[in-house]
Amino acid sequence: MKQIIGLLLALITVSATAQNKKKQDIEAINAMCGCYEVVFNFAETFSPNKEYKFYDNYKTGALEYVIPVENGKDKIVLQHLLVIGDTMIIKHWRQDWLYENTDLYEYDKNSTWKYTSLAPKSVTGQWTQKVYQVDDSPRYEGSATWVHYDGKHYWENTADAPLPRRDHTKRSDYNVMVRTNRQEITSYGWLHEQDNDKVQREDDGETLIAQEKGWNTYTKVEDSKCQVAQQWWNSNQVYWADVRTVWDELFATKKDIALNMKVGDQVLFSRLFGLEKEMMAADVYDSELAKTKIREAIQLHLKSDQLLSAR
Repeated sequence: MKQIIGLLLALITVSATAQNKKKQDIEAINAMCGCYEVVFNFAETFSPNKEYKFYDNYKTGALEYVIPVENGKDKIVLQHLLVIGDTMIIKHWRQDWLYENTDLYEYDKNSTWKYTSLAPKSVTGQWTQKVYQVDDSPRYEGSATWVHYDGKHYWENTADAPLPRRDHTKRSDYNVMVRTNRQEITSYGWLHEQDNDKVQREDDGETLIAQEKGWNTYTKVEDSKCQVAQQWWNSNQVYWADVRTVWDELFATKKDIALNMKVGDQVLFSRLFGLEKEMMAADVYDSELAKTKIREAIQLHLKSDQLLSAR
């Protein structure tokens, strides 16, 4: 009897510890919300090729608003918005956090993502970070454990990704970025630290072209500085909710996804941004019509014969 009671007490203790850990995780993820002055820094640090000519360091800054679009116990969605001047807003990247998620879309190469199913035991206590591009198309994702130790709070994972915007129109010597991302909550806000491998990947293997260090600081400022972003999101979020719904229809097929990012004279994000202006200009927003047009737009950019249909 004593053994049974001891076992039950041990199980209760383990459960309570896990719930407390999960609460810390959620607090850390939500700590990334708010208005930030952001500085993006990248520097190439190494190449195995002695003849390689290193690219200049890249540095830029921005005012960015991170808003929680969804905030549940197992899923948190954070939308980033760039604030340009006093009135211009640019929808930036998005990060979804899913608890003990087993479904991943892992980047392969050449705008192709392969569906992968993880074993439930392998993601116990972990959070998947799914990162999406400005048009809510996939970018990269990976699963790891949030660490809370010695006053530090961070999450770290390595995942393959397409070229970043700063390189994809300028370079053709590599086609995959292998990103080690570390999100750390700090006294000033949060830090997105990166150690990246720039890789040329072919069917028969891959070659390391160069390595890069990224150091992106998010320094928290008064939310009033991002008020225009909040207002913009309040007015436009209904359209982007429909965009996410359509993408989710595609992800739910659990099939590989291959995209042509540019079709005709338009890239995918330009097509969806243009559709946003069209749909939001109506006297009354028509969600079903919007989703139909969004499906048609995304369908144009699918390389495969997958067909998007309403669920």
